[in-house]
Amino acid sequence: MRWIVTLCIALVAGFAGAAAWDYSGFGPDHTRDYLLANPEILPEAMQELQRRDMLARIEPLRDELETPFPGAVLGNPNGEITLVEFTDYACGYCRQSLDHVKQVVAANPDVKVVIREYPILSAGSADAARMALAAAEQGRYEQFHNAMFAAESLSAENIERAARQAGVDLERARVAINAGAYEGQLQNNVFLAQNMGVGGTPAWVVGDQVLSGAVGPDTLNTAIGEARDS
Repeated sequence: MRWIVTLCIALVAGFAGAAAWDYSGFGPDHTRDYLLANPEILPEAMQELQRRDMLARIEPLRDELETPFPGAVLGNPNGEITLVEFTDYACGYCRQSLDHVKQVVAANPDVKVVIREYPILSAGSADAARMALAAAEQGRYEQFHNAMFAAESLSAENIERAARQAGVDLERARVAINAGAYEGQLQNNVFLAQNMGVGGTPAWVVGDQVLSGAVGPDTLNTAIGEARDS
């Protein structure tokens, strides 16, 4: 029990403050009485603990996480606020989130959206992700991203059709894909996702938050605002 009390006080008052409180004579018994009289602080304390835990995951990898594969960016490529999205072209919720991202970009001209291809649902997902990175390398990422999500399936024919619609040089793309040019990037995205605790798509990282699912533009805008103010 005592370690829970100490933890909660440390979170609310800061570790130094908790130590000073105890040292001044307001020890564990009084602390317990205070918490029992003010239980509303406990959820807030646990939220703060979760926030700090997530920040400890994000911060060591932030530079790597927020540095996109060249060209795989939506919004302002020089934006001061970065929103990272882990996505899979076979994911219906990712398709639903496509319009959400467009709304967020329109409302936040200072936001850079880094797309991390995270093809975990099917072999077709991986094939589409490779073509997406080839499109990014050719400066046609957004066009392919939109066309691929508009496709009815992830068949080889539909992937190539989306690439043609996006203006991708297919011969150049096939050479790069067959040479394994994008395997390292896809493996790195898996590494980053696992370290962020991401188990599905879409998932989002912004500031010190990781969000899961098609959370909608309002939630994304709120998280962006909090990152901007931090």
